[in-house]
Amino acid sequence: MLFNSIDFVFFLPTVFLLYWFVANRSAKIQNGFLLGVSYLFYGWWDWRFLSLIVVSSLVDYLVGLGLSQTDERKTRMLLLLASVLVNLGMLGFFKYYHFFLENFVQAYRFFGQPIDPQGLEIILPVGISFYTFQTLSYSIDAYRRKLEPTRDLVAFFAFVAFFPQLVAGPIERATNLLTQFYTKREFEYQKATDGMRQILWGFFKKVVIADNCARYVELIFNDPTSYSGSTLLLGAIFFAFQIYGDFSGYSDIAIGTARLFGFDLMQNFAFPYFSRDIAEFWRRWHISLSTWFRDYLYIPLGGSRGGAWVKIRNTFIIFVISGFWHGADWTFILWGVVNALFFLPYLLLNRNRRNLGSVAKGKFIPTALELLAMLLTFTLTTFAWIIFRAESVPHALAYIKGIFQLSLFSLPTIRPTTVAIFVILFVLVEWLQREQRHGLDFSQRNLATPVRWGLYLLITCFVAAFFGQGNTFIYFQF
Repeated sequence: MLFNSIDFVFFLPTVFLLYWFVANRSAKIQNGFLLGVSYLFYGWWDWRFLSLIVVSSLVDYLVGLGLSQTDERKTRMLLLLASVLVNLGMLGFFKYYHFFLENFVQAYRFFGQPIDPQGLEIILPVGISFYTFQTLSYSIDAYRRKLEPTRDLVAFFAFVAFFPQLVAGPIERATNLLTQFYTKREFEYQKATDGMRQILWGFFKKVVIADNCARYVELIFNDPTSYSGSTLLLGAIFFAFQIYGDFSGYSDIAIGTARLFGFDLMQNFAFPYFSRDIAEFWRRWHISLSTWFRDYLYIPLGGSRGGAWVKIRNTFIIFVISGFWHGADWTFILWGVVNALFFLPYLLLNRNRRNLGSVAKGKFIPTALELLAMLLTFTLTTFAWIIFRAESVPHALAYIKGIFQLSLFSLPTIRPTTVAIFVILFVLVEWLQREQRHGLDFSQRNLATPVRWGLYLLITCFVAAFFGQGNTFIYFQF
């Protein structure tokens, strides 16, 4: 079920009312209800893939029980290995089967041995990259004794399948989300109203910003040789806002929806386009995935400890695997390599943690140096997004080459004025709210009630005007 669908418009208030007025007697009833509606939410797309969630949940639940009953190192290692093999095995089969098969065939052809294997028709289950990482982190944390494995089967299954963040994150840790299923949730008016504001802002990002940018991105990227360098640059900038509005919009809707049901999810985006360097950008973009790779891969590999070679090796491993996580294509791997190259100078010069706070904190206007740093970071990020968006590596290279021609200094042949105005207003609101949790978080501002409600009404009108285009979220394919 899509957040931006009529189905969800009816689904959410119905579930909300039943949850608080019918299923609110105990935590067990609340958890059982959430598990049922979460399976309904996911099964709305294709009920057959519910079996994958059940298998993943059951394996990690049993692994957790096994870990709680033994201190024998070898047995614990085998239990963890079982979790890793099942989770990554399912992810690898459904997501990377065709990638490895195609490259296997191309390798044989390169050496003059053409083969024509019979492949399988495999559909990528929505959200498999997200919920497999979520369940896997539970097993790893239980193995490391960072949490006590649960015996509550329903609570654990509900934690894995929690519908707001099931198919595109945030990728939650059991130490944060699972523990919230243990106690009965009580309705909190302020939490619910803040959730509604964050949902509204998420819909604005997705429906008004991302979906409107997408129309021009599709047009320009599909035929880059037909456009001037300035038009190609415009297409790349629009894609930067499309993917940000699309993915962070989903996260805002997910976090806001969770708050309606009494849950607090982690922040997944922290105004990343106001970053002053690439290292800061990756602390602010898709935070749940970045911290997952940091905690379960980067640090175990040695992190930034050791010499320059160790730092370079670990950085490339993290970014390449992160790229491959996003999709089974060489464009994503190249995107990871490019970001590693952007990130490495900051790491090697020990400048990767220089910008930890908010830019121009407490001020409206940044310094000239801060502005230049943000523009440079956004430019590098947008350059990398071209590779991410391209259909193939040659397509990406052709697109980038097309930008750097004399026509770069001409006016774009496509001039979507209305969309550009929306983007500018969006950036302005995000800039004003960059120290808050989301664009409509006015808890620290003393705005007059008519002003706040006027803004809510205006945004609602914009969302309603563009709602129903039916564009899926970009990260559903991952």
